[in-house]
Amino acid sequence: MFKSYSTDQFFDEMFTDKLKPKKHYRKFFEILNQFSEEELKEKHETAQLSFLRQGITFTVYNNNVGTERTMPFDFVPIIISPEEWATIEKGMVQRAEALNRFLEDVYHEQKILEDGIIPRHLIEENPYYYAKQVQGIDIPLKNHIFLAGIDLIRDEQGKYHVLEDNLRNPSGMSYVYQNRYVMRQVYPEFFAKYSVHTLEQQMVHLHEAILDHAPATGNDKPFAVLLTPGMYNSAYYDHVFLAQQMGLQLVEGRDLVVKKNIVYMKSIRGLKRVDIIYRRIDDDFLDPEAFREDSALGVPGLVQAYRKGNVAILNGIGNGVADDKAIYAYVPKMIQYYLGEEPIIDNVKTYLLDNKEDREWVLEHLEELVVKNVGASGGYDMLVGPHASKELIEKFREKILETPHQYIAQPTIKLSRAPAYQGEEFYPCHVDLRVFVMRGEKTRVLPGGLSRVALKKGSLVVNSSQGGGGKDTWVHKDVGGGLHHA
Repeated sequence: MFKSYSTDQFFDEMFTDKLKPKKHYRKFFEILNQFSEEELKEKHETAQLSFLRQGITFTVYNNNVGTERTMPFDFVPIIISPEEWATIEKGMVQRAEALNRFLEDVYHEQKILEDGIIPRHLIEENPYYYAKQVQGIDIPLKNHIFLAGIDLIRDEQGKYHVLEDNLRNPSGMSYVYQNRYVMRQVYPEFFAKYSVHTLEQQMVHLHEAILDHAPATGNDKPFAVLLTPGMYNSAYYDHVFLAQQMGLQLVEGRDLVVKKNIVYMKSIRGLKRVDIIYRRIDDDFLDPEAFREDSALGVPGLVQAYRKGNVAILNGIGNGVADDKAIYAYVPKMIQYYLGEEPIIDNVKTYLLDNKEDREWVLEHLEELVVKNVGASGGYDMLVGPHASKELIEKFREKILETPHQYIAQPTIKLSRAPAYQGEEFYPCHVDLRVFVMRGEKTRVLPGGLSRVALKKGSLVVNSSQGGGGKDTWVHKDVGGGLHHA
């Protein structure tokens, strides 16, 4: 099956460079070899159909026309050993804690700016810094980050690095569950030999974390809702799934009303007071009185109710100031500053181009580097030096000289790969991992996370809108190779 497979100086999740399965993949590999090619093809098709039947889709917009697509699924799981997972878990808890302290500091005393650890202009000129709306607000648990989705990659040595911190509205948790569900339905043989951390209890933890943020209004049974922009949003499936799993009311802006700084949900029995809003709407659209006047998705008066402490909004308003690409470069310093610790999982090395020395070095080495616009996402306004034309490199040289603060540069990392099977053969594809950190009274990390895979041969893009897909992610329970007697 793997005759034409090759690792080519990349770190491979499943194989050693001699194409032997790694210890924690051995059982999987043995079971895999018992299937015929026909059986694999059939299972692959059954898995894709299962996603279609359950309506697990996302919307891709092109020329303002939305098309529904199913997330392509690949059945070769990413298997993480208990020792590696222990490091990831500690690293994610540490990072989320430092980022939360940074948000609390930036919206209150601003000590990190006064001490010169982070340049003040990076905050004050940041489009996601909402001083007017949220400066000085005291929020439940002093917790701005109820849910973080932190993206990890591995380099050619197999070392993990943080690629980005998603602290606004991280999506994709529903896919983690559906990948596991389909995997158990279509490939039950694999689970007989593996002791894998289950996901069942995690929704209870997520729901508890939401309720932990109840404002001090004396209501002993706080009422929480999930606020969605509606069915045309690309992550709507995610919203529906989470609301159903946690038993939350799924609402749109028009279902809520603010009276005397208190938020209510309209229902056939009249108005019901809302204590907590898990919102999946961006800050700009939340409240036409505080942000964009033309927003039809939001709730007029919502921010004032939030300021008064009558409602909790999760994730916090203004979190975007902590997860943009320029601030990312300072997260290791935040960890040292707030926690007095070294980062357990470090950043990818990042050059800030408004620093003269960094800029001069980067301009000499553009053809080796990746250059990103700090405000863009989804692969826009980005230069991948080794794959770029001379014209494009020169264009980016001009952009950097014109607005250096708008760009960062990073070395091109040889992303780790894993086998993927798409109905004909196994071939190596680049992967990354989104880890979900849930923070309430306690901090918990969802075991595994969303492994995203660049399914187009040779592609580096794992984003689902660009042809990427998903894999199930297994975390072993025991240290002895992850085996148990079924």
